[in-house]
Parts: sequence; structure tokens; C-alpha cells
Amino acid sequence: MATLEIRDLHVSVNTGTEDKPILKGVDLTIDQGETHAIMGPNGSGKSTLAYSIAGHPKYTVTQGSVLLDGQDVLGMTVDERARAGMFLAMQYPVEVPGVSNANFLRTAATAVRGEAPKLRHWVKEVKEAMEGLKMDPSFSERAVNEGFSGGEKKRNEILQMELLRPKLAILDETDSGLDIDALRVVSEGINRVHAATNNATLLITHYTRILRYVTPDYVHVFAGGKVVESGGRELADELEEKGYERFTKAGASA
Repeated sequence: MATLEIRDLHVSVNTGTEDKPILKGVDLTIDQGETHAIMGPNGSGKSTLAYSIAGHPKYTVTQGSVLLDGQDVLGMTVDERARAGMFLAMQYPVEVPGVSNANFLRTAATAVRGEAPKLRHWVKEVKEAMEGLKMDPSFSERAVNEGFSGGEKKRNEILQMELLRPKLAILDETDSGLDIDALRVVSEGINRVHAATNNATLLITHYTRILRYVTPDYVHVFAGGKVVESGGRELADELEEKGYERFTKAGASA
């Protein structure tokens, strides 16, 4: 059974004055163990897809379905989606003043696992994950993302993913704002989780540089609120060389 099945998904966003259609019939299937990269120009709907799947209240699904292991995702609350095995690494991770990283991580793990991790094993888990991401141990006692640099926030997102081990990881431009060293470290974290869980991964990006480290099984081009072409790694190479013009024309005509 497919891990994630998206069928004819239409989504609108409220701009304050109107409901603006963004997604206009997305069809996508991601099987367990597969990594799919979604690429496309700004405004094509890539992030809207990620946040709609995760249940962001800003977005309204007007048509279509999203199934996770055969279960109706759209009928779930946000926390139910997380407990079902979904994880979203945000493009702009939010700061949570007054809540330590350590408390946040253990509370999240307790909610997803259904019971609190044994403290001795949990401390070891967190320590090993932070070492793998080259994070200073002091970050566990700091407030979530407060005062973190952009790269530190992205590492913190991958730290959460390593500890929660989702069956579906949605990574929204996790590579944005990373220097080459941080990109390599973050990519290694993504690959570790994938190797350990054989999960499905949906990787949203503008650039091919992260695909040098995280190898996709499929690449999809987004334009005009839908997938306009799919292929292998070679499709990303074409985008790097020639840009999106051919695909934006196709999206506009569709």
C-alpha cells in the first residue's frame, strides 16, 4: 500500500479579501522507502502542498483527497496527523520562547510514541542525535529556536525528525540559508533517518545542491499549482541547466 496518496488536490488560501486558489489538481503517490523531490519557481504551490498536508489552518482544501496508509489525512487534526507518522520541517522554523528544547523534544516524543521515553535511554538518544548534527549540547537547554541562526534552526528541525522517526517526512526548503558545511550535516541527518526507518520523504527545494547529498528516486516539477512533469535525477539536472521557463509555460497553458 502506498504511504502517501494525493488525488486531485485543490487548495485555496485566504488573502484577507478573497479565497485565492493555489493548488489546482495535484496528483502524487509516494511509496514507503521512496524520496521524491519537488522543484519549481516561487509561487508555484510547493509550500502550499506541504502545509496543506500537515493541516495548516490558513489553507482550505476545496477538492480532492490525501491518504496516509489508506487513512484519510484531511479528516485528522494536526496532532492526529503527527501521531499517524507525519512530520513537517518548516522553511521558517518558529521560535518558542519559554520552552526548552529538551522539554519540547521529550513532550513531542511522548505524544508520538504514546508513552514517555525512559529517561536514561532518552538522554542517550538526544546526545547521539545532537552529536550527529554537530550541535552543541547546550542547545538542549535553550528555548526552542530562540536566538538560533538560520542554520541552527534547520539542524534543530532535523534533530526533531531523528528523534520522532516519522513514516512520512515533508521537508520544506530545508536547504535554504545553509552554507555548504551545514548542508552536508543536515543532509546526512536526513539520510540517517531514511536508512533507519525506510520512510517516505517529500523534499521541496529550489536548487539541486541538496540533491547531491540526498538522492531522489523521483523529481517532480511544480508549476501553476500542479505537477507538470516527473522524472528521475536527470530532470533536476535539466532544471539546473535550463531553468523553469519550459515548465512555467506548460503550467500556464494547462
